[in-house]
Amino acid sequence: MLNIALPKGRLGEKVYSMFEEAGFDCPSIKENNRKLTFENSELGIRFFWVKPSDVAIYVERGAADIGVAGKDILLEYKPDVYELLDLKMGVCKMAVAAPANFRDNRSRALKVATKFANIAKEHYAGEGREIDIIHLNGSIELAPILGLSDVIVDIVETGRTLKENGLEVVEDVAPISARLIANKASTKFKSEIIDRITFALSKTVK
Repeated sequence: MLNIALPKGRLGEKVYSMFEEAGFDCPSIKENNRKLTFENSELGIRFFWVKPSDVAIYVERGAADIGVAGKDILLEYKPDVYELLDLKMGVCKMAVAAPANFRDNRSRALKVATKFANIAKEHYAGEGREIDIIHLNGSIELAPILGLSDVIVDIVETGRTLKENGLEVVEDVAPISARLIANKASTKFKSEIIDRITFALSKTVK
C-alpha cells in the first residue's frame, strides 16, 4: 500500500480531485462518514486526511509515503522530505505588510509579528536587519494597529483583509502553493508508483 496524506478541508478536496483526474481515485472517500482512511486495494493506495500543518510530519516520519503540503509549511519547518511537484493550487504569497505610513527606523530592532518565525528570521537575516519576533497565532493584522509590532509577516491571498485594516504589502517574501512531497526512503522502495503518480498529477496541473 502507498500511503497518501491529504490536508483536511477545501484544499484537500481539490487536491483529491486532481488524484481522481489522474486515475488514482478512491470512491469511498466521497461517502458521508467520519472515517479518516480510505483504501483502493486494486490500485494499492490508501488516502488519509490530516491537519494541513501535520502532513509534512507524517511524510517525514514515514507514516505517509507521499502527501500534499503548503510551501509555507515547508519553508517554516524545513522537513526532511523531497518536493516532487508544484500543484499550482492554494496559490498566494508570504509577504511583509505594514501600515500605509510606515517608515523603517533602522536605529533599533524591527518588531515583527508573525506565526512564521523561521521564515521571518531567514528573510531579514538575508537583509542584515535586526528583528524582534513577536509570535502570534491569529489576527496578526491587529499587531501593527495596536502598536505591538512595526510590521507583520503573513500569507497574503487577495490583500483585502490587509486593506480593510489599513495595511499594505511592502515586500514579497516567497510564492506559496500546494506541493506534492515524498518520504525519502519511500522514493527508493516505492519509486515506480510514486513516479507514476507524480507524472499523472503533473498532467492535471493547470
